[in-house]
Formats: sequence, structure tokens, C-alpha cells
Amino acid sequence: MANLRFHIILFFSCTSFLTLISCHCLPENHVTLFIFGDSIFDSGNNNYINTTAQANYQPYGETYIKYPSGRFSDGLLIPDFIAEYAKAPYVLPYLQPGIHDFTYGVNFASSGAGALVETHRELLHPIDLTTQLIFFEDVEKQLMQKLGDAEAKSLLSKAVYLISIGRNDYLVPFYPNATVFQTYSKEEYVGMVIGNLTVTIKELYEKGGRKFGFVNVEPLGCIPFVKILDQGSNGSCFEEATALAELHNRELSLALQELERQLKGFKYTNFNFYSSLSERINDPSKYGFNEVKMACCGSGQYRGILSCGGRGGVTDYELCENPNEYVFFDGYHLTGKANQQLAELMWSATDPNVTRPHNLRTLINL
Repeated sequence: MANLRFHIILFFSCTSFLTLISCHCLPENHVTLFIFGDSIFDSGNNNYINTTAQANYQPYGETYIKYPSGRFSDGLLIPDFIAEYAKAPYVLPYLQPGIHDFTYGVNFASSGAGALVETHRELLHPIDLTTQLIFFEDVEKQLMQKLGDAEAKSLLSKAVYLISIGRNDYLVPFYPNATVFQTYSKEEYVGMVIGNLTVTIKELYEKGGRKFGFVNVEPLGCIPFVKILDQGSNGSCFEEATALAELHNRELSLALQELERQLKGFKYTNFNFYSSLSERINDPSKYGFNEVKMACCGSGQYRGILSCGGRGGVTDYELCENPNEYVFFDGYHLTGKANQQLAELMWSATDPNVTRPHNLRTLINL
């Protein structure tokens, strides 16, 4: 009897040990972030494609990470700070060679990308939102192979899907010789952008996604690069571009509310990037900035020409001494300091005018 008891104990001990070996179980506080979008979120995917929309040279990255990683900033981006707050590693770009572990997520964002496939396709050749979704499907398959179907589905349902898209779509109509608004009304064009975004969200939902974090479009007309597109500008914001962003943001809010009604278990946070950046533009000293009209790095009026670091073959550009005094690092992108302030709001703000219906910290724990 004693010998039998010994073999029973040994059997269950071995079984438990083998289960531990074969199980890829993740800890309960494990946070997975899948990131989609444009240069606001791109941590370096454009380093690996044929495009001029790259930031893998100095002075990008000079302040915080001390080297040009491909992020369009002197420091970190909003998703980087979100990962820090969630006590997760920085999310690596999908195209970076050698990435085999996607359990903490992956970054698909591409500078210049839009919700519409046509946006910047001929000019910059970015990874559009539809292609980013195809890349995600590859990651989904790899997770299934590594974790098994049940564990992979659990990870996908608990993950947070961060999305920043639209701003590039709304630049295209204001480029010289653009004919977009000869074909579509502003309402129709915004409807196309929101429609493509909605299709992507539903696809991610079908694959198990339940938690989504969105960044709406900032006051586009107040960005240095966009201001110089308005030939009649006297230094004020380009109101027509800003109005398009406002229309997008209204329609995005309505679309997310409708998705919440349609899709069981769909949860989201919609960060008001527009109002949060507007506050810093309108009252920079309140937030520790000295300069908001001019970019830290670039050339031309407001340093709005995207020549920082010699981009576009322009070797003559100006660089400020202290990026922390500036809201904009180059003519189109924010400094690391501004990104951190906005990430903090997205993560923990309780004002429904800033994040609704949840902040990101709450969303992760739902």
C-alpha cells in the first residue's frame, strides 16, 4: 500500500511538472499592447521600408533615449510612456528583425499612414491601416502556435489595442493641386476615413479584441507644418484644416458609441488629443513650455518645413538648444515632454472631457 501511494504521488508530481513545462501561462498582471496608426505611435517600422518618412538619424531621439530609433520626437512617444505606466516593456516595431515573442504585443504603426489606402501611397509608401491589420493576423497565428489556441485567445481578449489614425488622411486635401474636395464633400471624406477605421475595429473584435484605446485628431491647423500650407496665414492656425479634424472627432465619438451598442463586451477609451494639445497651444507657460508657434527643429517659417536632421536632402536646418521648452519637436511632431504629458492624461485623467468613458488605466483592469 505504501509503495502504491508512492507511485501515485510520483505520478501526479510528474504530471504537474510536465504541465508547467508545456504551459505558457502568463501572470495575471501581464499587459499586452497592440499598436496601430501613424507617426504619433510609430516606434521604428519605417526604418525597414522604402520611404522618406524616417527618423532614424540625429537629432531625433537626442533627449531621452540618446539615439535615433525611428521615433519622430526628441524622446519617447505616447505608447512608450503608456507601457511604462503599465509596467510593461516598450512595444517593439513589427518589422524589426529578430522579434519572436509577441506576448507583450507589437507595434504596427507607420509614419505617414492613413486609414485610407491611398493616403501618401505614392509619396511616402507607408504601411496603411489595412496592411497593418494583415500584419496583425500574422502575429495572431504565431501566438496560436506558441501559446496554443486557448491561451492565445485569452491574451487577445485581455490585450489593449491602441489606435492613432486620420491625421494624414486630413492633410492630403490641403496639399497643392489636391482635388479631393472636388470629388467628395468634407462629410463624405470623413465618412470614408471613419468607415475604414470601423472595419478595422470590427476585424480586431472578431479576432478577440475587446479593449481599445483611441487618440482623436489634434487641432491640425495649429501644427507648424500645416500652417505653412495656408499661403494666406499671418501666423494664426489654418482654420479649414482644424475644422476637418473637429468633424472627424465628432464622427469618431459617435462611431465608438455605436460600436459599444453593437459589439458585446466592446470597451474603449477615447482620448481627447484635440483639447489636450489645444490647451498647451493656448497657454503654454501653464504646462512648462516657452514656445508653441515654432518647432524646435526644421527650417523655414515656424521651422515648419520637415527638414530636421537633413530630411528630404535639406542640409540647412535649425535646432533649438532645449527641446523641453517646445511643444513641437519638428514641424509635425511633438517633443518627448509634450508626449509624456499627453500620455499621463490618457492613462489616468478622470475628466470625461479628456478621456471617456474610461481612462486607459481603468480600461486595462476591466
